[in-house]
Amino acid sequence: MSEFIDTVVRVRYAETDKMAIVYYANYFIYFEIGRVEFLRQRGLDYRRMEIEDDSFTVVAEAKCRYRRPARYDDPLRIRTRVASARRRTITFGYEIRHDISGELLATGETIHVVCDSKGRPKPLPEKYRRYFDFENVGSS
Repeated sequence: MSEFIDTVVRVRYAETDKMAIVYYANYFIYFEIGRVEFLRQRGLDYRRMEIEDDSFTVVAEAKCRYRRPARYDDPLRIRTRVASARRRTITFGYEIRHDISGELLATGETIHVVCDSKGRPKPLPEKYRRYFDFENVGSS
């Protein structure tokens, strides 16, 4: 399990409902922002992985536990880590906190299957495993 890498975003008006509360589905967009920044900060060029190695990480499952509402203009700290990594699956864990108060607003998880461009599962190429903290390489 890796350490968290943090990214800060501010809630935009378009991400909220009539009561200025973040619409629930937008938390999955925040998870994606965190995941992309996590990989970028670790030095992985995901686009290059797609092009050079025909390797894509396809979302197979996504969960979010909402604890407190985020509101328009709130600064959010998206905390992202690799929760587990296996030959063909990678699980990311997330926390979303109010960046000033530190209050926990949501937690979540996404499970990704490594696939080729035709959508067929495949093992993650060896050269990328270090980016995902492969401690428990199994058969899934």
